[in-house]
Amino acid sequence: MTGHVRTVDGRVAGRRGQATRQKLLDCLGEMLGSAPYRDVKVIDVARRAGTSPATFYQYFPDVESAVLEIAEDLAAGGAGLGGLLEGRSWTGRAGWQTAQELVDGFMDFWRANDAILRVVDLAAAEGDKRFAKLRLRILGTVHKGLTEAIGGLRSKGKVDQDVSPAATAASLVAMLSAAASHQKGGHTGWGYKAAELRPSLAHLVHLGVTGKRPTR
Repeated sequence: MTGHVRTVDGRVAGRRGQATRQKLLDCLGEMLGSAPYRDVKVIDVARRAGTSPATFYQYFPDVESAVLEIAEDLAAGGAGLGGLLEGRSWTGRAGWQTAQELVDGFMDFWRANDAILRVVDLAAAEGDKRFAKLRLRILGTVHKGLTEAIGGLRSKGKVDQDVSPAATAASLVAMLSAAASHQKGGHTGWGYKAAELRPSLAHLVHLGVTGKRPTR
């Protein structure tokens, strides 16, 4: 926790207040993992944290504001996804490894933060601009890295000139986020095994970036 933490009325929270606020956020995060977002109420979060609704309202005007706070932290952590692409090669076998590690890192990040990401996706889809902006921030570093990779290959004549780096990158990120959000049981009835998903995604990512089948 960095900087000054303020209450809803603008007062700077002391150490105990900050600890209480963080406990409320932690409890809310846990509840989102086991209950539908719309079913989570202030009184339930407060009880789980061992405090009162009045205390909750000292720090957050409503559940949505507290969820946004958790999502803001996640957006900052999402910047680490971009590290999966920094300085990586898309040539030869190295390109296949890059694609695999991007998919693994992306899927693992999504699985670890599934509860809050489901809320972000839902709220963004419903038109909440606050969550839509957060979603763009969370995914932005991956989009940027893929755009730069495709653009670099295109400038060297290794990718067709009519390929749009930004649009192709956006398509790949959309594919990855959709697949990642259905990891829990999403393969049931679709005719493939869960273990086959990541290699298939890596193959598509490599093809999307380079325009070529991977060298394995």
